[in-house]
Amino acid sequence: MATISAKLVKELREKTGAGMMDCKKALQETDGDLDAAADYLREKGISKAAKKADRIAAEGLVHVASKGNDGVIVEINSETDFVARNENFQQLVKDIADHILETKPENVEALNQSELDGQTVEAKMTEAVAKIGEKLTLRRFVLAEKPDNGAFGEYLHMGGRIGVLTVVEGTTEDAVAKGVAMHAAALNPKYVSSDQVPEEELKHEREILKQQALNEGKPENIVDKMVEGRMRKYLEEISIVNQPFVKDSDVTVEEYLQKHDAKLVDFIRFEVGEGIEKREDNFADEVMGQVNK
Repeated sequence: MATISAKLVKELREKTGAGMMDCKKALQETDGDLDAAADYLREKGISKAAKKADRIAAEGLVHVASKGNDGVIVEINSETDFVARNENFQQLVKDIADHILETKPENVEALNQSELDGQTVEAKMTEAVAKIGEKLTLRRFVLAEKPDNGAFGEYLHMGGRIGVLTVVEGTTEDAVAKGVAMHAAALNPKYVSSDQVPEEELKHEREILKQQALNEGKPENIVDKMVEGRMRKYLEEISIVNQPFVKDSDVTVEEYLQKHDAKLVDFIRFEVGEGIEKREDNFADEVMGQVNK
């Protein structure tokens, strides 16, 4: 077998856009023949997948799963919501979630390099890109652990557009934890409780509220009291345990849990595509661009 130099791998990567490990394998399979290796990548659909790398994948699915005391929430993105309804894509998301529970990787990079069904997860994703025909991105995941006297709340909204994983202790009733997960999906709180809010965020909010009060023409001697009152309301709005429970607005989430001798330990809420800057192409410009080629 020919010795494959880093320079040759780099050259093939620049030519095809494929990943470094895929390029190295292609060169090994073709005894270092650059053109044959490029053809090998095309035949495997890897080069085709690489060409999609500059596209924006902001659709997709969130999936939640658990096994024993371990739970996971994962987001995998696609370019269109049409693919999110594809059974093969849905199965891929579920398989990767189960794999995360089994292997407990530290991060996405470690997950991509882990082995699933005889190949790396990265290779499996690339294979899926070639079959499905869209860019797919394994964006993020969070692993959670519950105590023996606790429960996971698993909830998917709109077929996986929003997913929530909650961890409660004091009860093993999944329905209780799921009720809180549904609440988090609906109201999108930022923190479990007000004592989790960073001091920097509190300071920033106080400054805004103070300026608002001054702009309203309120006397300076009562501004501070007004700010503290509005801060309490703000903290209630962003802290899940202080919010009126969606299934019974007469009680807060904390009071709902207390009825079941339970306490919320943590929650993780993923919404597909949140934080991803979506490109808005002008259709007329796109057509003209094709005409002028």
